[in-house]
Amino acid sequence: MIDPNTFEFLRKLGENNNKEWFQDHRKWYDESKANFITLCTEILDDLKIIQDNLLNTEVKKCILRINRDIRFSKDKNPYKNYFGAGFGPGGKSSGKVDFYFQIQAHNQSMLGAGMWEPGPQNLAKFRQEIDYNPDVIKDIINHNEFREYFKEISGTQLKTKPKGYDIDHPDIELLKYKELFFLRRFEDAEVSKPNFKDKIIEGCILIKPYQDYLNNLFKEEN
Repeated sequence: MIDPNTFEFLRKLGENNNKEWFQDHRKWYDESKANFITLCTEILDDLKIIQDNLLNTEVKKCILRINRDIRFSKDKNPYKNYFGAGFGPGGKSSGKVDFYFQIQAHNQSMLGAGMWEPGPQNLAKFRQEIDYNPDVIKDIINHNEFREYFKEISGTQLKTKPKGYDIDHPDIELLKYKELFFLRRFEDAEVSKPNFKDKIIEGCILIKPYQDYLNNLFKEEN
């Protein structure tokens, strides 16, 4: 579970996003990060039961750096106001579609997975698969339990049809997606409950078929 002090640190960091404040509160950061890593360790241990290719993954390889890359960003805040982790084979840089987990104050903690910023070839494969065999993905993402858990779809869509497809295609709305990522957000109080880890594992089990679908589809490019 996440300690309320961890949320308080992230709230204050959001209000004081500068190196001076961060260094003055380095101990608070270290304690908060340790709290997040403890939860991630418990999550990863359970994920290893349902996904064999995570067996040799170390939790430290899953944790995202809190420092932001500001070289090409208009936002010059040096730090993220959240703790994040990517659970994939070998860690966050697996090259696979992994489970993404984030702790953030103000009820913005989340679990998600899916197709995020795919390259042109992978996006073409995704659309081709929908065109040829749409029932597989539709059975996954339209399942009642899946939709009840993952209420939020994150993904930009084309305003018109993608090149090579007819506007009257029966699955044109799916074909319009340039990325298709499903999210579940959690309230701060929910994250601080003792059974929160179980809620995360429930979501991972539900979204794993979609994750497997994409990894199988994209496997030649990873």
